[in-house]
Amino acid sequence: MASLRVPDVVPSPTDDCQRLKKAFEGWGTDGKAVIWILGHRNASQRKKIRDAYQQLYNKSLIDALHSEHSRHFKKAVTWWMYDPPERDARFVKDALQKKKKGIKHLLPIIEITCASSPQHLIAVRQAYCSLFDCSLEEDILDTLPSPLGKVLAGLVRSFRYDKELVDLEVAESEAALLHEAIEKKQIDNDDHVLRILTNRNFYQLRVTFQMYKRDNGNPFDEDVKSCGNSDLESLLKAAVCCIDAPEKHFAEVIKTAVARIGTDKKSLSRAILSRAEIDLMKIRREYLNIYAVSLDDDVISDTSGDYKNFLLTLLGAKI
Repeated sequence: MASLRVPDVVPSPTDDCQRLKKAFEGWGTDGKAVIWILGHRNASQRKKIRDAYQQLYNKSLIDALHSEHSRHFKKAVTWWMYDPPERDARFVKDALQKKKKGIKHLLPIIEITCASSPQHLIAVRQAYCSLFDCSLEEDILDTLPSPLGKVLAGLVRSFRYDKELVDLEVAESEAALLHEAIEKKQIDNDDHVLRILTNRNFYQLRVTFQMYKRDNGNPFDEDVKSCGNSDLESLLKAAVCCIDAPEKHFAEVIKTAVARIGTDKKSLSRAILSRAEIDLMKIRREYLNIYAVSLDDDVISDTSGDYKNFLLTLLGAKI
């Protein structure tokens, strides 16, 4: 369930643009007005506002926002104003440009492939081609070593059936194949693992994971870690969590971001912005269930100013 609150009566894009232009005038931007407008508009409405602003003032609204605000709020509100596929494509490009150990920087790719609809994944791939003049698969394979590149490229290429269709016999047999790969510690070169994770719809995979746990005692993602401590095991564990319980994955991303010394504001922003129109209410409930503290309270204690108020607005909190 989305947390974004859109008013019952929405002003016209022209009215919103005029109010935004007024907010930009004078000394310092009226951040409260910007948040009140843009923090209560869905993706379609935000696109109309961007188009209207360009027509009215012959200037990009995203450029205007980028030039008017302080660092963290500026970045967050700028990302928010991109179309969701373009925003995710930019997150992915940034991830591939980082040369870091571990898979934390690759989480945006895992999330768009394992916690998004098939239609959204296609839109991200199209946006990526348009923005960067190459395919996302090419960039992954050119940037990442195997088997990481092979697995992520396979996930990016996948097009899953988007309806709730489950075959119990297939789930049981594929749970056995996953267990066989675990026993042989061959998840790095077992074609069954990649085929199952990249081809089956999310509902089918969730039942397969249930069958795996029923038959073997442990969840599949926990047994993956028993195969080793490499980046591949970490990647597969994150992918399985995104598929099986995306609200748990994003709750963990947010908690990791706020728990560190010096909040990881990029990860915090990414998680909240990308899920505000999808399932952020479920993530808030899962966060409270896991950590016994509200997500809102952690955001309040780790952020400040317009940045804090913007995130709280997207969380659906009253500020």
